Amino acid sequence: MKTRTISVFGSSAPQPGSGPFAEAQQVGRRLAEAGFAVATGGYSGTMTAVSQGACEAGGHVIGVTCDQIERFRPLGPNRWVKEEIRYPTLRDRLLHLVTKSDGMIVLPGGIGTLSEMALAWSFLQVGEVPTQPLVLLGPLWRQTVQAFYAPEYVREKDMALLLFADDAATAVNHIVNYFGK
Repeated sequence: MKTRTISVFGSSAPQPGSGPFAEAQQVGRRLAEAGFAVATGGYSGTMTAVSQGACEAGGHVIGVTCDQIERFRPLGPNRWVKEEIRYPTLRDRLLHLVTKSDGMIVLPGGIGTLSEMALAWSFLQVGEVPTQPLVLLGPLWRQTVQAFYAPEYVREKDMALLLFADDAATAVNHIVNYFGK
């Protein structure tokens, strides 16, 4: 049976030693321990943390990178990436991460992470991607979705596509429970 891949979105800003970095490492480690491969944007911050956590737990780490980002910020994939999938544009990279996963976890982040979360949610809503877990980790996402939610625009069944988690263990448990592991 093919190993399921979980895409993890998050900020490039957190540094080693910070709380968000440590939490992202836990997500990666727990996913790998549960038998999942992880896919991230492949670069710095929480992408490095998730990759490191998964790699150190013996998991497979996929880094989805792109030429466009490396022209803007020349760094290359983080050292924990075991399989690099490279695209020319950010759009192609984003589409891969959202459409080629079996589940998604969204860590706290900025504009890029918000766009990843919104695209994933929209694609789930309209069936562009198969039904799968979309887990939002941390109070930032509860606040964001709560501020955005208006029943005249967002149906309850679409709200139900989102799973919320307060910590790494709960986030990964949502994924594990979804697949009945």
